[in-house]
Formats: sequence, C-alpha cells, structure tokens
Amino acid sequence: MLKSVICEMLGIRYPLFQGGMAWIADGRLAAAVSNGGGLGIIGAGNAPAEVVRKEIRIAKSLTDQPFGVNIMLMSPFADEVAQVAAEEQVAVVTTGAGNPGKYMELWQKAGIKVIPVVASVALAKRMERLGAAAVIAEGGESGGHVGELTTMVLLPQICDAVSIPVLAAGGIAEGRAAAAAFLMGASGVQLGTRFLSAEECTIHPVYKEKILKATDLCTMVTGKRLGHPVRSLRTNFAKNYAKAEFSAMPDEELEQLAVGALRLAVQEGDSENGCFLAGQCAALVKKEEPASEIVRSVMEEAEQILKGAAKWVE
Repeated sequence: MLKSVICEMLGIRYPLFQGGMAWIADGRLAAAVSNGGGLGIIGAGNAPAEVVRKEIRIAKSLTDQPFGVNIMLMSPFADEVAQVAAEEQVAVVTTGAGNPGKYMELWQKAGIKVIPVVASVALAKRMERLGAAAVIAEGGESGGHVGELTTMVLLPQICDAVSIPVLAAGGIAEGRAAAAAFLMGASGVQLGTRFLSAEECTIHPVYKEKILKATDLCTMVTGKRLGHPVRSLRTNFAKNYAKAEFSAMPDEELEQLAVGALRLAVQEGDSENGCFLAGQCAALVKKEEPASEIVRSVMEEAEQILKGAAKWVE
C-alpha cells in the first residue's frame, strides 16, 4: 500500500487529500473521504464562522478520522473562521488566496498542521519560512482560482525548492496522474474535480451531470482581467463573462457579474447564470461512486503503476 511522510504526519491511510471546494466540500463529503482513508477537507469559502463550525461538527459526528478545513484568506470572515478552526482543533488547515502568516501561531498552538496551497516557487518558500508543515503545489489545470504554471512544470520546481513535503494538485483524477506526481517528488496528491462525482457530494444533479458528460475541451479560464483567473465549465455564463472581459465594461460591474454565480451552480444547477467550477481532468470522471471508492481506486491504480515502472528500465 502506498505510504508517505504525509500519512505519518497526519495519521491517515493514504496520501490523498480532497480539495476544499467552496460551497461544495461540506462536512458530509469531508467525513466520507476521511473514512475512506484520505484527508477530507471542508471548504470555508466566504461562509460565516458559525456555518463553518456547523460543518466541522457534522464531520466530527460522522468520522473519528482526521479532517481539515480550507480557509480562503480573502474571505471577509477569515479572522473568525481562523479562530473557529483553532477552537475546534481540526487536524489540518489548508489555505488559499492570501498569506496565512498572522494565523500561524494561533493554529500551531492548537496543534493544527498548516498546509497552504501555492502556485509559485516563491510562495512555497515563503510558506516554509512561516512554519508550514507542507505545501500543496497546484497547477493551472485545476478548477476554481488558478495560477499560470501547469502541475508538471510547477511540482518538480517546488519539490526542489523546499525541504517540507509537497502535495500535487491540478489535473489529477486518476491513479495515472497520481503516480506521475509521486515520481516527480510529491509526497501526496489533492483531488478536487474527481470528488464532484462522489455520492456524498451534494451539488445539484445538473452540476453532477455536466461533470459526468464533460469532454477534453470542456473548461475555460475567465477573470484574468481582474487578476483572479478562474477555471470553470464552458457554459453560457462563462462565455458571456469572457465577452464582457474584452468589452468596455467597468471593472466594478464585471466583478459583480460573478457574485453568487458559484452558489447558483451548486445549489440550483442554473446553467445560464451559474459558474460550474471544474478542472481540465473533468473528462476523466466517468461515474458517480462513493468517496471511499474514489480514494481506494486512485491509490491502488497509482501503486500498480509505480510497481510496474521498472519495466521501462533495461
């Protein structure tokens, strides 16, 4: 069975995280992934602190295994959510969209492992200096907010640049990609889009159907003009937003176009006004299945590929 320093650090069976997707990754999904041997992560997004606390307690009621919370540091509730994570003593906090420096002492005193998501070598080095337990190197193939570099280019550079463990994210939906990440130096992997098909994922049926019917060119990136590029399914909303980006629309109006769009996709399946976040690997997601089966199948496939890698060497 695949093991790594991440398993030992966190007390989990497999070195696999479930991405903390806003409006999507709730306590039920996180608990299901953790029960399956991975690390489930609740996505705090822009939710108020007490909403996040409720999801943490749901997860605690469903699993006795470690799980985490992803905190988007640009959230207006980031300070309060950071405090809740410390009070509830979750095993892991992953962070994105900002610098977690001001919260590090609070979390570490609570015994929390801090594992930021990074999209550049410079940011990975900064997180190591701040005392991060590990980092997640996320390439631009991923869904949601994305950076410029691909996972294949970013991952080995970050592995070379820091001495703490590195997990790979972006474009990983199967054991094949996970095995490639391990061969490039990763100590673990994080999957987001693949878990949209989990039975325990409560996204609207329209959203789930779009993922299961996705093709290789099904996603696009919008938001570059505002400095916050986002990858999502190529829906009417995404195409109309892209047109607006190249128009004379003021930045303030452009920003307002996206307000609430993810919620409309997740909760209402609104294909005209909703933003259906998804990574480029969506086309590899073929069926709905339990989260535990996703964890097991990805890790077992990766293990078999790694065992067979020697056949390429004479």
